[in-house]
Parts: sequence; structure tokens; C-alpha cells
Amino acid sequence: MSKDPLAAEKKSLREAEAQGGISKWKTYTKLSGPGWMQGAITLGGGSLAGSLYLGVIGGYQLLWLQPLMMILGILMLSVIGYVALSTGERPFHAINKHINPVLGWGWLIAAMLANLVWAMPQFSLGTAALQQNLGVLAGENGKYLCAVLLFMIASAIVWMYDSKGVKIFEIILKLMVGVIVLSFFGVVSVMAGKLPWNEIILGFIPDFSLLSAPADKFEAILKESSDPDHWRGVILGSQRDRMVTAAATAVGINMTFLLPYSMLRKGWGREHRGLATFDLSLGLFIPFLLATSCVVIASASQFHGEYDKGLLGGGISAQTHGQKGEYKKKIEPRLNAILAKEIENATPDEKKLTDKRMEDINKAQKNHDKEINEAKKGKPKSEWAKMIEETPAKYSLGPWFKLANEKVPEKDREIAAMLVPRDSGLLAGSLEQLTGKTVSHTIFGVGVLGMAISTIVILMLINGFCLTEAMGLQMGGTAHKIGSILPGITGALGFLWLWNTGAKFWLAVPTSVFGMVLLPVAYFTFFCMMNSKALLGDALPQGGKRVALNVAMGVALLASLTGALWSIWSKLQWLGIGIFAGFIVLVFLGRLWLRLNQRLDQIEDAVKKN
Repeated sequence: MSKDPLAAEKKSLREAEAQGGISKWKTYTKLSGPGWMQGAITLGGGSLAGSLYLGVIGGYQLLWLQPLMMILGILMLSVIGYVALSTGERPFHAINKHINPVLGWGWLIAAMLANLVWAMPQFSLGTAALQQNLGVLAGENGKYLCAVLLFMIASAIVWMYDSKGVKIFEIILKLMVGVIVLSFFGVVSVMAGKLPWNEIILGFIPDFSLLSAPADKFEAILKESSDPDHWRGVILGSQRDRMVTAAATAVGINMTFLLPYSMLRKGWGREHRGLATFDLSLGLFIPFLLATSCVVIASASQFHGEYDKGLLGGGISAQTHGQKGEYKKKIEPRLNAILAKEIENATPDEKKLTDKRMEDINKAQKNHDKEINEAKKGKPKSEWAKMIEETPAKYSLGPWFKLANEKVPEKDREIAAMLVPRDSGLLAGSLEQLTGKTVSHTIFGVGVLGMAISTIVILMLINGFCLTEAMGLQMGGTAHKIGSILPGITGALGFLWLWNTGAKFWLAVPTSVFGMVLLPVAYFTFFCMMNSKALLGDALPQGGKRVALNVAMGVALLASLTGALWSIWSKLQWLGIGIFAGFIVLVFLGRLWLRLNQRLDQIEDAVKKN
């Protein structure tokens, strides 16, 4: 008769706990698993987009933000992990039974929506890595082939998990996370001798003044602009929004759903509670800290306070064309203000002539853009770049940009160009002179591709758990397979026909804000669970430990709520606040419904006894 592997694992944990020290950490490392799944999902398109733009907007001064938000996220993940391992109950049913059915169903539905939506930018991210960084499948039908390839690879890996090949699945994920971290770490290591390490080290010290003031480098440049107040508002709005985005992508609501179910699926129980916390540190925090910090450092070194001179009328390149849409958004308000001031005292006829001129320029710009898109269609990036180099006048930015460069002061145009979001293709290109093509494109591209595939895999896995819980079925089996396939389908199709626009990496940002809005729902639920005597019984924390834990959870909840309210107000304003308030009312009614049912059950039990 074969030995029970789970019983042997529990015995090994008890022995390791008794021995302590190195023996304990060695055992924990050997048995780690679910934490690496968390690392695999968080190192995706949202984290990459957030890290890239944090480097652009804040330089090294915002290196502290993502690690701090991840620490708060790990605290809440540890809470739901502790509850699941202490009770052995599946969290969705435990929440509905002991806390609030509205919170339970809200948590599940929000996680499913996040899986289905967040898969789209991951396919975009993977396609961009294959085509831009690795230079493969870049032909006319390349994006379709990339989507199919990513879907097949992710489905094959997920199938291993559902076919009881959990160990193989976990080994593959650990290798993928390792490749991601080593790729970005390798790029920064090559640059090490040229980096300002004093500034980088100081950047890990939290500086909340950046919520109310631009980064130091921008503060100095603003004084030279024609309208410092305008640009300060633009920079601060962008800076705050990206800080919220980075916070949202550290821990998403679907990550909170994955952890307890992946632990329960492995048969973990009370003996594994210490291992669970260690697992999150090893598999989630350390890889996240290294990978995102390296991306912020690389981005800050190349883009913070820098700009593409082609946008200001210098040498035109394929990279310049890739940034012109975002540059136009940044500079257009200043151009409109300048033109309005010019015609302030003009006669009606002069105003009509000005309006007619702008109409003609905008029409000519649209025609120019159409011609450019036709010329670019189906061509590899290298061929497109060569065409621009050989005939730069033909592939200029167009009449609208020529007008902007004539009318808007140069320093204003420089600031606008500095604020343009960059993708990993631009970062790889800018690093080429420092690190060589192999490091900047191939190694960096492998890391980005690993991010995309690992995140698609985990999104699919989570959705399988969500569907089985929604249907009240056991984990695994046909329902889990169907649920797992859905994000792959929505991700591939959504990328091909809904999200396939210019800067592919920037697609992750609105999705991340959506996740931030939903995150407090999960955090509040976990807070209630950790303080529920009916749910935890003798596992309920006591004394000073409970007070300290509640204070820490309160800080995490407040941070997530602040981010959510900021996101709601900036995107939907009073409509968003109304929706949020409506959900709070539903939560209150859900609690009353649960208490009423509990009271009716007590009365029914009392009647039966009598």
C-alpha cells in the first residue's frame, strides 16, 4: 500500500516547525506552490504598463509604490489563506453562510469579469513581444497566428493542472516566473555601471508628497514653460492616476479568489498556515519586487525627462509615429488655447477664416494618417522603419503636427513629449545602445512573453474555480475545463477585434482601474471573515495579535478604498459614486437577509426540539 503523500507532507511540516531555522525554510521552499501562481498572475500586462509609466512620470522617486502596495495585498491574501486553511471551508460558501451573500456573489462575479477582461491585454502583450521584441510572426496575418499560438500554449499548461499534473504545472510556473525575473534583472545588470544607485536606493523610501507635487525633474522644467499651472495639473493628474493603476495591478480581485482555492485543491490545512505565508513571500513578493523594480529603473533611466525629438519636428522614425497619437492628446489643449487667444480680438470674418483653416488642416491630417496606415499595413517593423528613413518627407507626422510645432512654444512641446506613454518595444529600442540588441530585444522580449503567457494561464485557471463555485460543483472536471477555456476565448477574440489599437501595452491601464474599483469588496469581506467567531471558532486571533492584525487590515482596506474612489470619480464621477453607493445598500440588505434567515433557522430548530 502506497504512502499517503499529503500525510507525509503534514508530518514533514510538523518536524520542520519543531527543528526551526534552515531546516524549516528548506522544507517550506520545497513545498511552495500557490504563491508562485500569485506571482505568475501579477507579473502581467498591468504590472508592466504600470512599471513603464511609473518610470516615465516619476523616475526613480516612485520605486517604493509597487512594493508597498504588494505588502498590503499580501497581508489580505494571507488573511483569506488563514481563514480557508483554518476552517477547511470553500470561501465562497463560507462568505454566503457567515458574512453576506451579496459580498460572496459580488466577489465571485467580479473575479470572473476580471478574468474575462484582463485576458485581452495579455494577448496584446504577448503578440507585441513576439512581433516587436522577438521579430516573429510579424506578417499580415501575424496577429491571428500569435493569438492562436498563445491560446494553445496556455490551454495545454492549464490542462496539466486539471489532469492532476499539479506538480508539473507548478514547476512550469516557477520556471516561467524565474525567466521573467532573470530577463529583467539581466537587462538592468548590464546597465549597472551607468545607473545612479544613490537615487535608486532613495527611491524605495515612501514619499507621499508625490500625490500633490510633480517629480523633481518635472518641477524644474515647468518653470520654463509658457503655462506652468496647466502642465502641473496635467502631470499631477497623470501621476496620481498611474499611482492608482500601479496599486491596482499589485493585487487584483481575481488573485484573492485564486489563493484559497489553489491551497484547498492541494489538500492544505491548518498545518500549512506557516508555509502559506512563506509561500507568498517567496513566490509572489520577491519576484514582483525584482521584476517591477527592474522595469521602473530601466524606464526611468531612458524616458524620465526625455523625449523623442521627432515629435518636435526632428528626425522622423517608426518609433516617432508610434507615439504621435498620445503626443497629440497632450499638446492639443495648449494649441487650442493659443489659437483661441490669437483670434480673441479678431473680426467675424477673420474667425471664419481661422475656423476654415483648422478644418482643412484636420481633414488633411486624417488623409495623411490614412495614407500612412495603408503604407504600413502588413509590413514588418524593420521594413517600415527603412521606408521612413529613405523618404522622411513622405512619412512626416502631417499638417496638424506642423501647425502645433509652429504655434506652441518649444518647452511646452518638450513637456508634452516627455509625458507620452512608452511600450516595451520603445524601451527595448532605447536600451539597444547600452546593452546590445540581444539583451535589449531578445532577453527583454522573452521576459515580456513570459509575463503574458503565465498571466493568461492563471486567469484561465481562476475562471475554472469561479464557474465550479457558481454552479455549486466540485473543483475539477468538465465545469472547471469549460470555465478555464472562457478567458482564453474572450482574451484572443477581444484582442483581435476590440483592443487592437496603437500602444498595445497601454490597454492594461483601464482594466487595472476597473480592478481597483472592485478590490475593496474583497478586502472588506476578508476583514469580516477574520473577525467572525462563528466562522473561525478557536482559530480566531486573540489579544494584541488581533488588535495589530485589525489595524494592518484597516490600513490595507483604507488604501484600496481610496484608490477605488479615486478611480470611480476620475472615470464616472457622480454616476460612479451612485453605483458604488447602490452596491453598499445591497450589502446592507444582504446582511439583513442573512440575519433573518439565521433567526428563522434558530426558531425552526427550537420548534423541532419542543
